[in-house]
Formats: sequence, structure tokens, C-alpha cells
Amino acid sequence: MLFKKMFLLCITTVILIACSNDNNSLIETLTPGKALLQVVHASQDAPLVNIQVNGSNAITNLDFANASPRVELNTATYSVQVDGITPDGNVAVIGPVDLALDTDELYTVIALNETTSIEPLILSQNNIAPAAGQLTLQVVHAASNAPTVDIYLTAPGDDISAISPTTTLGFKDNLSPTDINAGEYQIRITPTGSKNVVYDSGTITLPEGLLLNVVAVTNTGPGTNPVNLIATTGDGNLTLLDTAQTNNLRVFHLSPDAPAVDIVVNDGFISPLLSNVVFPNFSNFLSVAANDYNVKVVPTGTTTPAVINADLSLEAGNNYSILAVNELASIEPLVIVDQVRPIATEAQLRIVHASPSAGLVDLYLVAPAADISTIDPNFSGVGFKQETGILSVAAGDYDVIVTAQGSKTPAIGPAVITLANGGIYTIIARDNIGGGTPLNVVLADDFVTP
Repeated sequence: MLFKKMFLLCITTVILIACSNDNNSLIETLTPGKALLQVVHASQDAPLVNIQVNGSNAITNLDFANASPRVELNTATYSVQVDGITPDGNVAVIGPVDLALDTDELYTVIALNETTSIEPLILSQNNIAPAAGQLTLQVVHAASNAPTVDIYLTAPGDDISAISPTTTLGFKDNLSPTDINAGEYQIRITPTGSKNVVYDSGTITLPEGLLLNVVAVTNTGPGTNPVNLIATTGDGNLTLLDTAQTNNLRVFHLSPDAPAVDIVVNDGFISPLLSNVVFPNFSNFLSVAANDYNVKVVPTGTTTPAVINADLSLEAGNNYSILAVNELASIEPLVIVDQVRPIATEAQLRIVHASPSAGLVDLYLVAPAADISTIDPNFSGVGFKQETGILSVAAGDYDVIVTAQGSKTPAIGPAVITLANGGIYTIIARDNIGGGTPLNVVLADDFVTP
């Protein structure tokens, strides 16, 4: 039995153009007489945003560490507003501000700083194609958590110990647009005055013809690197993770009739990744390298039988939960990619159906003591191993109720939960010890349990 390999968005730290088979697709298309506008979301605890231009949404659902495509506009003055998307409705977090857009200029609006202090950084540059064999590079420090840093742009493998940095940038500073030759480079970042590398892009290939803005944003994922880089182009952006970027991995034992188990990686039975995991417990997040792994689940202290024998491909920079689900005779892995970026304006909640005996269920998330007899479920007909995805929820107290599909009789709950803005919460429906009813739940992440 195999984990299905999870191929996420094409992200490269090796070759910047690897996401396209057609290198020309990244070359800018510049229209003389027009202006270009691009928005970058660099506020690490802010929600998704919409960008209004003259009162209408021009860009929607822009997430942190992402850039919008470049929007072509006529030369004029425009009212621009950034709205945070909250559970209670959109809230203006920047603006409206008036931007006078000039001919043949590219304007980059970067929303940065934490939500309570969010502000725009507006940069402009000529949107004229660079000379043949060159690209135009601009570098911006948009990570409010990072101090002033030295940035080295060198040939791959160059020793930076005896050379001066390419530029030194404090928060909100930028290296102004500079034409450089296309080719292979390496970007390294150190604290100012130090040669201790805290970010390393590895070898990247920068194609000719680009107006390339490289923006340092706060690393909200796993790893110790304080920043990652996003490289903005006409179509949006690519993410340049640190070469040492790790993953976080945790394991849930949710097979109700299975014994205590060890989790073994790449046949390392002498030193299991986790030992003596008992239903319905789960581990903390563990830091693991991005790689392909074989994972075996065996009764504690043994090497056989491997009740799960699975291959797992971990993509760098992600957080994974592996749930061992189903009854022992049919035990299998369920893999979930977790969200770990707190958002200041909302709670984030995920509900997972991991009860093999429950069948199809309806899920309710309601006000405390609400009568569900006249309320439609929030999710209907949820099957075993399905989940809600990440829900953006206003802070407050709620009842979680699980019923058989079409029924108003609770099989689980009301489970009273309290959610806070900035919190991340996972609730998993499970069987009783040994299987069957009464059903119960596992609370993970920011839930406070007795």
C-alpha cells in the first residue's frame, strides 16, 4: 500500500525557470504607452486580501507570500485599496490611496508589516525591456521580523568570506532596479557584518528579458531560516525556499483496535521515528528533511508485521499530519498538509472524519446551545477520511455536532470549543477504543485539553 505522492505547486530552489517547458513564457510582454501594477502580499499574519482599483475588485484572494499578475492600465490616477478578507466581511487594511500611474512604468505595491501595523511600500521602475542577454533585478527587504541584512548575489559556489555584500538592506529598503547578465546565480543572506548564512537559495537560473523583483518575506513555515524569497514576474511569482528548508511531520494513531505502535522510517528499526504510540494519541511536529521516505508501522518493539508499509514524498517547506486510520484489518494512512501560519483576524479550524464506523455524517458548527433541528448542517454527507479543509472562523465559542447524514440526533457532541483569532485548530472524529460507539474526538493544535 503506497502513499500517493503529493505534487504541490511547482516550487524550485534549483532552477528558477523549471516550472515551464517554454522559457519564453517568462519573458515580459511590455505594451508601450501603458502602466503596470502588481501587488505583493508580505504581511505574515494578515488574511487573504482583495485589491480594489477605482472601487472594483481587480485582484482577489491574494495570499501571503504571493504576488498578483501584473495588471496593465492606462496612464491615469487610480484609487487603490487593499481589503483583508475576514469571517465577518472584508475590512480595508490599506487605503484607499491615490496612485498616479505614468506611462511605461511598473508599480509594485507591497503590503507589509504585521496586521496591526500593515502599510504599503510602493516602488516604481521603468517597464522597458532590458537589453538582450540581460534582466532587470530589484531586491526588497519586506520581512518585518528580520534585522538589517547583507545580501550576496554571486556565481554559484563563490566563497563569500572575503567579499563585500552586493547590498545591505534594512526592513523596507530596496536595491534599486539593476541590469545584470542572465545566467546562474546564488543568493545568500547574512546578518549585517556577519558571514553566517541564514538563507541560501542554492543555484538559480535567471533568464533574460525579465523585470524581476525579489522580495524577502518572513518564513512562516518549518525551518530556522528567518526569511524566504519570492521572485515576482509578469504572471505572479515563484517561491525560492532556503536550500536547508525542512518539513514538519506528526503522526496520529487513530486505528481503534490496533495496539501501541512504532513508526519506522527507511527500516531504521533500531531507532524508530516514534515509539509506543497508543490510540488515540499523536506526536508533536518533528523536523524532517525534504525527501522520499519509506514508512512502516509495526507493533511496539517488533519489526513485523508492518501493518502500514508506505512510501511518502515530502516537499520542502510543508507541514504534514499522517493519520493511521481504519480498523486494524484495513489500517491505512491518511496524509494531510497542515496550515501553521497564524492569521491575526481569524481562527482557522479543520474538522476530519476518521471514524470508520460512523458512515456518512453531517457536521454542524453552531452557536453554543443552538437547536440544530431547524438548521442546515455546515457540511452534509461527509465520508470517512474526508475533511472540511481549513475554515476561516470568527473568534468565539461554538458547539461542534456530528450526526448521521440526515439525522438531527448527535452522534458526537455538542463538543464545546473556544476559538481565538490567530489560533489554528484541528478536531478529528474517531471511534471508541476498540471500535464503534460511543464516538469521540481528538483535539489538536491550539485546542486546550484537560
